[in-house]
Amino acid sequence: MNPTLFMVVDLIFRLATLLFLVRFLLQACKADFYNPISQAIVKGSNGLAAPLRKLLPKTGRYDLATLLLAWLMGVIFMVLVTQGSLGAISYLGAGFIRLVSILVDFYWWSTLLLVIASFVSQGNYHPALSLLDELLSPLMTPLRNILPTAGPLDFSPMVLILMLSILQQALPSAYSLV
Repeated sequence: MNPTLFMVVDLIFRLATLLFLVRFLLQACKADFYNPISQAIVKGSNGLAAPLRKLLPKTGRYDLATLLLAWLMGVIFMVLVTQGSLGAISYLGAGFIRLVSILVDFYWWSTLLLVIASFVSQGNYHPALSLLDELLSPLMTPLRNILPTAGPLDFSPMVLILMLSILQQALPSAYSLV
């Protein structure tokens, strides 16, 4: 596949996967549904998620339909890239690894964005930042409980970025196993 075409296809499928992943996380984290960005994500993903949700109902806070769609985006991408040269089980595994990789990248960049925003715009409200804070809360709260307090400094984002970076380094080697 042409490198430019590969980059375009990769970007399209990453964004589609991220759309369904973020929708899954919004419901799992019980994020603010009335946030304008949450509304846009729900409207953007509802076309494919609504019919599938009739087959896979929501279980508690977890919407399996959107998670399945995110995983299918990874599987379809791998089929397109490898042009059908792998087995079915390999595609399923590669789709899962791609899903986890996109999730780790999302959390890494979101954490970095919140750290930078905390220095630049202290005390200001922005819907995107509040939404990212809600999505990162399940990862940051346990770290904040474990780490000692250092006055106004919060070291949990640094620890989270370090842990996510280790995962990012481990995932490409897992791609080659599939």
